[in-house]
Amino acid sequence: MRASNIEPAWNGVSKFLHWLVALLIFTQLALGWLAATWRLSPTKLELFVWHKSVGMVVLGLVVLRLAWRLASRAPPLPAGMPGWERVAARTSHVLLYVAMLGMPITGWVVSSASGVPFRVFRRIALPSIAPVDKHIADLASLVHLWLGLLLAALLLVHIGAALRHHFIQRDEVLIRMLPARRLPK
Repeated sequence: MRASNIEPAWNGVSKFLHWLVALLIFTQLALGWLAATWRLSPTKLELFVWHKSVGMVVLGLVVLRLAWRLASRAPPLPAGMPGWERVAARTSHVLLYVAMLGMPITGWVVSSASGVPFRVFRRIALPSIAPVDKHIADLASLVHLWLGLLLAALLLVHIGAALRHHFIQRDEVLIRMLPARRLPK
């Protein structure tokens, strides 16, 4: 894998992190919804263990992805893309990173403020990052919910924009992020 992005496609590391984080986020949305709606039972508790554990993996991968993104140049946007669309693309990506970082952090705050000790995959103990306080737990839970809704909306916009570029604009924005796809030289 190349260490930086070669125009006009993303490099292998960027693609790998993009698709792995995408898969885990869709898994998280499903796990979070199931855990929240399941009746109180051992299954509900197990769903929360998995949701929280995968959330910590997502946090680590997003931090790695952000570091990689800052260290390697992004391929340029299509030359004919209007200014408003460039601003929308940059804004939506910043908001995606805010949501991808904010979701696991607020989830961690909820656990900490609820006084619920947590071990990632029942193995690695996480330190508490907030004092035990019901008000903080409730507020963090509300922020976690709203960030989840924001993330879901942003994902719809992100996927819709990628499909629009591919099927309507007929440019290579989507193709350059597909795994094992190379653009013609």
